[in-house]
Amino acid sequence: MSGETAYFGEIIALVTALVWAVAVILFKKSGEKFHPLGLNLFKNILAFLLFLPTIYLFGQTLFHDAPVSDYLLLFLSGFLGLAVSDTLFLTSLNILGAGLAAILACLYSPTIIVLSVIFLDERLTWMQIAGASLIVAAVLTTVINNRNHVAPADKKRLWLGISLGALSYLAGGIGVIVMKPVLERSPVLWVTEVRLLSGIIFVTALLALHPGRKLILAPGMGRRGWGFTIAGSLAGAYFSMLLWLTGLKFTQASIAAALNQTTNIFIFLLAVIFLKEPVTARRVFGIILAVAGALLVTFG
Repeated sequence: MSGETAYFGEIIALVTALVWAVAVILFKKSGEKFHPLGLNLFKNILAFLLFLPTIYLFGQTLFHDAPVSDYLLLFLSGFLGLAVSDTLFLTSLNILGAGLAAILACLYSPTIIVLSVIFLDERLTWMQIAGASLIVAAVLTTVINNRNHVAPADKKRLWLGISLGALSYLAGGIGVIVMKPVLERSPVLWVTEVRLLSGIIFVTALLALHPGRKLILAPGMGRRGWGFTIAGSLAGAYFSMLLWLTGLKFTQASIAAALNQTTNIFIFLLAVIFLKEPVTARRVFGIILAVAGALLVTFG
């Protein structure tokens, strides 16, 4: 590889982190107009439609010769990762704001590792345990406020956002574990498209069963908020996925994962700049702890 492209994978991994951070900010703005279920359905449909020509561009097909069990596992993964996890994430984002959500997002790596230990017989090192502990400490340090300065209703809403966010990473983590064996023996873009199709089906089913479905879909009939919604969906559901795959292709997975984790810093900074979220010593300390923990989890 020439000098000009020696760090191509690393650069793409960093760009991926930035693009996802931008998507989170856009989703936060879009969430002011759209219900998480409606927003989740739209982003999945848009990504699915865009990945159709992408699959054929890379010489792959939508209908891959795979056993029915593989399709069922990917549909389960899509249900957990794209229907349940993403809807919970978007709801948590609306409650917590992007800054706190960035710190909570660092729970994703330790969640994957713990689930891998339980279900895939992988081993957890002391460095990874230390890193996971730092991330949990970061979340607690950031969100636990003095009782004299926070109303009980606000505290309940705060912990609701944290709980939904944590559940979103648990559901997403299980979705990854379920998908992993299939991913190792299948084309990546095909796996992505089947999971997106699953997400669309299950989110549509959830909407159909929701008693307030008319109110959920009502904002989609107007013109307000669509700019943030379309831009966020393009950045978060399509471009970040393509960039993530490219980064993994041209650099080591561990390096790509560590560089992808910088998205939490980007989200924190963009939330301050564009959403005018407050900067406090506690939040700054929390993001430092969380990123340090994520690095230990990645390299431990």
